Amino acid sequence: MGIDKGVNLTKMAAQEPLQDLEPTPDRIPLEEVYMRMAEELAKRSTCARLQVGSVITTGDLTQVLGIGYNGNARGLPNCIHSEQNALIKAGAQLPGKVMFVSASPCVMCAKMIINANVARVYYREAYRDPAGLDVLRQAGVEVIHYNRWRDSWR
Repeated sequence: MGIDKGVNLTKMAAQEPLQDLEPTPDRIPLEEVYMRMAEELAKRSTCARLQVGSVITTGDLTQVLGIGYNGNARGLPNCIHSEQNALIKAGAQLPGKVMFVSASPCVMCAKMIINANVARVYYREAYRDPAGLDVLRQAGVEVIHYNRWRDSWR
């Protein structure tokens, strides 16, 4: 199944962040906790261009299955993406996983996310190329641009 050449992928991927439609909860939501974990993990990155962190949880958000940040593999000069690092640790068997990424995935990582049975991806910042988001959506992965509680509980 190919991509329809008449589809504007840049326009397809554009999505506004979730808006604050409900009152602020009394305590920080788990989605925000995991997104902040991803942002903190990004600080360990050795990538000079874009530091990215990832957290993968169970579908009910009660367990962290894997974490990652982009950088070099042990002893190698090439950069490994944070999503790849987290997916290696989380495994592919458990369906319905949730992933939190500080920047939206590239196409290559989106394909790995799909094959690892991730059902939902939250991302904080949009990567320069939106094609990865389109791949996720085409495969039925729920994609959420998540900035909802970014400035709360600081």
